[in-house]
Amino acid sequence: MAMGPTRANKVGLVTGVTAGIGRVTARELARAGMDVIGIGRNPQKATAVEAELRRESQNEHITILVADLSSLGEVRRVAGDILERAPRLDVLINNAGGYFARRRLSRDGIELTLALNLLSPFLLTNLLLDPLCAAPEGRVINVSSDAHMRGRMDFDDLECRRRYPQMGMGAYGKAKLGLVMFTYELARRLAGRRVTANVLHPGFVASEFAKNNGALFRFFMPLLRPFALGVEQGAETSIYLATSPEVAGVTGEYFVRKHAVQSAAASYNESAARQLWEVCAWMTGLEPRVSSPAPVP
Repeated sequence: MAMGPTRANKVGLVTGVTAGIGRVTARELARAGMDVIGIGRNPQKATAVEAELRRESQNEHITILVADLSSLGEVRRVAGDILERAPRLDVLINNAGGYFARRRLSRDGIELTLALNLLSPFLLTNLLLDPLCAAPEGRVINVSSDAHMRGRMDFDDLECRRRYPQMGMGAYGKAKLGLVMFTYELARRLAGRRVTANVLHPGFVASEFAKNNGALFRFFMPLLRPFALGVEQGAETSIYLATSPEVAGVTGEYFVRKHAVQSAAASYNESAARQLWEVCAWMTGLEPRVSSPAPVP
């Protein structure tokens, strides 16, 4: 992908780009004239989808990089590649995520739901703040879920070591609540700079979500398709937040169907959000731990 001082196009980065709403989002950003960098986990899918997106969008400036974003080392490696390719980054969409019915560990020995849904976007965003701040109007967009409404931020057991409840939904809700809290804290920390941070719920989307959890889920999920949004609809809010002039300067908001709405009451606890930031910074190696993660009321 040719990017550099001779190109004035906006640059957008989308994670989880080889399927579902991430793929649609990348296609529409490319159709809008952006240079698009995607991140996908499967090399074969990445190669195929890159060619498909170039053809569908009629935009040759699309590159999909391969990385397993549940690995902190992989996040750092791909972030370094992006920094070399894009000294300016106009849009970062942290779309990749996953649900795991059973407790599993990442390569780093971290509970996988937390690693992929919270620590990965936290680290990637922080590593890319310089190119985001170099853009005339940088936008960070995090894809969460309404499952965050049922999440509980338990600082004594962030990784669900004691109990992994409700077929993983407790861990998933906690991680997605953390992503909302991270977004709001990021918006506060970026106040006065030319970068906004917002978070969204895409709706219940008919995608490949949860298919990694065995035969039962592969059988059950298609039964819910009649009640689900298509991926085109599911991507609409991400695309809106990435491209619409209506949200220029809007920051620290939670969006559903392209409208800012209230998120869970717990997500507005600024003291807990600061503590969560500190814990995430320690777990990802950005900063040393400066205090113990005592529970926040």
